[in-house]
Amino acid sequence: MDIDQLYQIYLQHPEICTDSRKIVHGCLFFALKGDAFDGNQFAVSALHTGASYAIVDDITLASVERCIIVDDVLSCLQKLASFHRKQLNIPVLGITGSNGKTTTKELCRDVLQKKYITKATLGNLNNHIGVPLTILSTKSDIEFLIVEMGANHQGEIGFLCEIAHPGFVGITNIGKAHLDGFGGEDGIKKGKSEIYKYAFGNQGFIFLNTEDNVLGSLIPVGSKIISYSLSDLIQVTKEEPLLSFKYRGIDVDTQLFGSYNIPNIGFAIAVGEYFGVETREIASAIASYTPDNNRSQVVKSGTNIIIKDAYNANPSSMKLSIESFYKMEAKNKMLVLGDMLELGEFTVKEHKSIIELTKRLGFRNIIFVGPHFYETKDDEHGKYFTSIDDAKKYIHHFTVNDTLVLLKGSRGIGVEKILSEL
Repeated sequence: MDIDQLYQIYLQHPEICTDSRKIVHGCLFFALKGDAFDGNQFAVSALHTGASYAIVDDITLASVERCIIVDDVLSCLQKLASFHRKQLNIPVLGITGSNGKTTTKELCRDVLQKKYITKATLGNLNNHIGVPLTILSTKSDIEFLIVEMGANHQGEIGFLCEIAHPGFVGITNIGKAHLDGFGGEDGIKKGKSEIYKYAFGNQGFIFLNTEDNVLGSLIPVGSKIISYSLSDLIQVTKEEPLLSFKYRGIDVDTQLFGSYNIPNIGFAIAVGEYFGVETREIASAIASYTPDNNRSQVVKSGTNIIIKDAYNANPSSMKLSIESFYKMEAKNKMLVLGDMLELGEFTVKEHKSIIELTKRLGFRNIIFVGPHFYETKDDEHGKYFTSIDDAKKYIHHFTVNDTLVLLKGSRGIGVEKILSEL
């Protein structure tokens, strides 16, 4: 079956399911494969529990009614999404970057929703499966689509652009994320800037913070640029415990921790202004935005104030979080830092660098969690544990009161679990 034919079936059954345990009546079930599963094995049960059709690539299912055989299910999902995107006559904004993608995407979503019916990538479903699912869940009433794009190897962003076809793009920043997969900082620049190259080659527009020289250096000559200046848009009035700033004469009190969120806010303001959202509506959207899922959250636990910035971590975001935390005034402070993953040959160097940073800034009460920090430990500075469970047992034996705490680490470490002991 070719994509044209499959698209007609999709129009009649626009709900997509990839998990046979979560079948929605009338959906299309795409039998994706993973390292430990083969969706083809669940195609029949998906049909029995309500799926209208199952898209499979196991030829032995050819005789099963309502099974549609394709060469490769994942490739088919991606091609169908690309085809659907081309039928959508709406602006599509593609966002990537080393840090802040999800926060920036959600800020843009909330700003644009003040004027348009807006859809954005859910959570961090920003990969070769999440992007197609985001596009295929975009119905005809949507007026604006925001697609977050993540990658850990060169070529991935360019590939995702060929699925999402963004007419507008932006990079939040270039930092030390996925150093192993990208092959170092130069590799990160090359990989992330694929979104700029796509825009240039397809007459798209690039949102650019003119004060970020690194991003400016990556833009192809002759690109269509929508430029903005952070210092023109945002005048910071307070950084702790949460950011406050003036924007076009309006005082905005945010629910975001850390000065590193200023570029994320600036991007959302620039997008809102370009697409005609009123100034006060932009300010209102940013003030109302509440981060979740351990991203720049400030919570209270007894007499302690906790900064939950544990959604993920890399050397760049770790450094920025620690530096922002350092500026905050508090009688007692505690750092709980988890390993930074996917750094490959840079692992030892970058973990040592973070330990040295905490020493240089004069932090005393520090808990380092994970095998990488443990292997690079400084016995005279901080406490080191290979797992979060060991760290919790340690904290359980003393009381933490009237303390400002920063939780920061890669998702796989789960440093936010220590919250139960604070």
